[in-house]
Amino acid sequence: MSSALPSTLQQLDANHEILKILIENSFDSILITDATLEGKIIYANDAFTKLTGYEIDEVIGKTPRILQGKATEKKVIDRLTGSLKEGGSFEGKTINYRKDGSPFIMYWRVLPIKKGQTVFAWIAIQNGL
Repeated sequence: MSSALPSTLQQLDANHEILKILIENSFDSILITDATLEGKIIYANDAFTKLTGYEIDEVIGKTPRILQGKATEKKVIDRLTGSLKEGGSFEGKTINYRKDGSPFIMYWRVLPIKKGQTVFAWIAIQNGL
C-alpha cells in the first residue's frame, strides 16, 4: 500500500503540471478570483494581458470591475452577481474596456472552484471581439 502513495503523488504532480501548461498557453483569457462576492483577482494568464492591456501585476488584488465602464450592461452584471451568490456558474457577454479605455465585446463564462460544496475560488474564461 505504501508503494502506491509515491505513484499517486507523481500522477497528481503530472496532472497539476498539465493544467498549468493549459492555462498559461490558452488563447482565452483566464482569471481566477477569490471566493468573495467582490472577487479579488488572484491569477491572470498572458491572454488576459493581450485582451485587456493590463499587466498581470496590475490586476492582482483588484476586482474584474476594472474592466467595466459606461456601456457595461448592468443587467448582465446583476445576473452574474445572482449566479455567484447562489454558488452557480454564469455565461454571458457585455461591453468591457481595455486599460487604454477602448471598448470591446467580451464573452465569458464563470465557474465555481469547489471542494465539496464549498466554493473557494472562481475561474473566468473570457474572449473578446
